[in-house]
Amino acid sequence: MRNPPWTRDELILALDLYLRNRDNLPGHGSKEVLELSAFLNQIAGSLVHPRAGTYRNVNGVYMKLMNFRRLDPLYVNAGKRGLTSGNRDEVVVWELYSSDAAHLSRVCEAIRAAANCIDLPEEKDACDYDAPEGRILTRMHRYRERDRDLVTRAKHAALKSHGRLACEACGFDFREAYGPRGDGLIEAHHTRPLHTVTPGHRTKVTDLALLCANCHRIVHAKHQWLTVQELKELLQQKG
Repeated sequence: MRNPPWTRDELILALDLYLRNRDNLPGHGSKEVLELSAFLNQIAGSLVHPRAGTYRNVNGVYMKLMNFRRLDPLYVNAGKRGLTSGNRDEVVVWELYSSDAAHLSRVCEAIRAAANCIDLPEEKDACDYDAPEGRILTRMHRYRERDRDLVTRAKHAALKSHGRLACEACGFDFREAYGPRGDGLIEAHHTRPLHTVTPGHRTKVTDLALLCANCHRIVHAKHQWLTVQELKELLQQKG
């Protein structure tokens, strides 16, 4: 069995280790590499990954650190080269996070916390794309969006304030378009940044935006998810 490609979650965790030890990378047998290898094996189930005997072993983790070196201007500009056989997603993760180590650290903390949350259900109907923060935090995000009690309270709040359930981006109203068959139809989108939605976070009604199915799908249609405000601006440009 061949090892699957590294996921966004795994690459983010590896980049965090790289940047924390940028000047003196830990070796194969270091406690840092051993710890990351063990954790990646621990979360393999959450990533829906079959594991070969060499899955994310210490050699694989160390080589991934070497892959990041090829992208590091501090290393390359000194006339050195890292391993050049990495994949495209390493470049994406580097571009997203290498300039903000503090934000990267917060994302890693959130991934580790969410990975240890045993109450998250398995994903049966994923969106088109996981978020930039990876698959595990995307699962946490969807879990929050599907909290029936919270969504019901968000709908009641909208009805109390506006007298109807309309998409907060485009204004579409299922009841208006389809009559009684559209009563109560609207989807909830969790608006908080993924790295802040840890298992201990108490989601509020104000954390949700009510969107029609089309707008909700567009928000999640690419790796770089849109904010509700960005979606509104997109619709204004098209109008």
